[in-house]
Amino acid sequence: MEANDFMSRSRVSNQGNDEAPSSNKKHKGPKGMMKLAMAGMVVSVALLISAVMAFVVFGGNPSETDLVKTNQYQAVFLNDQNGQVYFGKLSMVNSKYYRLTDIFYVRVEQVQPDTGEAAQNISLAKLGSELHGPEDEMFISKDKVLFWENLKDDGKVVKAIVDFKANGSKTTTTDSADTKTTTQ
Repeated sequence: MEANDFMSRSRVSNQGNDEAPSSNKKHKGPKGMMKLAMAGMVVSVALLISAVMAFVVFGGNPSETDLVKTNQYQAVFLNDQNGQVYFGKLSMVNSKYYRLTDIFYVRVEQVQPDTGEAAQNISLAKLGSELHGPEDEMFISKDKVLFWENLKDDGKVVKAIVDFKANGSKTTTTDSADTKTTTQ
């Protein structure tokens, strides 16, 4: 019976003492506010990290594939000694190679007219009519490309390509100051 006496005494002593702290009451002192602030800080940092990761994964810089406007032609400038430029439809094969199709390139010929002054005949040639007979597809190592750019539909090169396709393989000529532009 001594155990029951001990239990009833502790109940009686706690009932009469209103100032004794209860384990069920929450502390609203400085320690409780500090814990609440720390919890808020942890949640804020977690949200910030999640937002940064979501931006990197889903909304970061556009990839090169996204920058190629597939409904337009592109100009591809090679970093060789001749400064060769090809025009066509550009796509990515992988991280090391581009693929160019529907290819045209600039052909410059020196012409000596009867006047004795040197002139240039600049023509846009379709790939495939060369001696070695290449297919109309080219794979270019990315390290050989100086830069590439999307071409506007109202530019001279795209207009010449459209004219070439409309007229078949007939040559179209546009005269300018000292040069003559043709498509072959």
